[in-house]
Amino acid sequence: MSKPQLFGISGSRALRALWGIEEVGIAFEQVPVSYGADSKAPGYLAVNPNGRIPALIDGELQLFESMAINLYLAKCYGGALYPTDAADEARCWQWSVWGISEIEPWQMQIVIDQLFTPEDKRNPKTVERAQRALQRPLKVLDAALAGRDWLVGSQFSVADLNLAGVMHLMKDIGFGYREHANVQRWADACYARPALARALARP
Repeated sequence: MSKPQLFGISGSRALRALWGIEEVGIAFEQVPVSYGADSKAPGYLAVNPNGRIPALIDGELQLFESMAINLYLAKCYGGALYPTDAADEARCWQWSVWGISEIEPWQMQIVIDQLFTPEDKRNPKTVERAQRALQRPLKVLDAALAGRDWLVGSQFSVADLNLAGVMHLMKDIGFGYREHANVQRWADACYARPALARALARP
């Protein structure tokens, strides 16, 4: 049986799925499609018609969206990464969706302004507004992590993987968690994982 193929590069949102597949520890082939023209080529559009990365082929399954890819990998190959209890499973879905609905939109406003906008066209007010808006969801996350190391259960799970994967861009924009000590402690533990280091070392 052929190895799963994961399409994407580490310098993109595909890092989330690269981290996920490194966490589960299965052999796979990385196809280094970027977010440029190669993601719009007909061959790749047959895998992901959205023309975005990442995407996964595992046997007959073709899958896009990093959160879905990681939930699938964790459930099929991840052992303790994916809970067996239905309530904890739902919490993993909850935090995965929460990350892309509550954190990512504001986070991306800062990323676009600071990393992809020419310096003379940047808008400090956009960044300030997004930074203020992020405090509300970060307060929620900080409270959820009070007295516990991980979001679901007693060990690192796909909930932590997916949410920390979304929030990894915070490091690139120098966004810290001084007012949210529990978030900082949790983020430091997530980003110290060897699987993330392996993913970051990939193309």
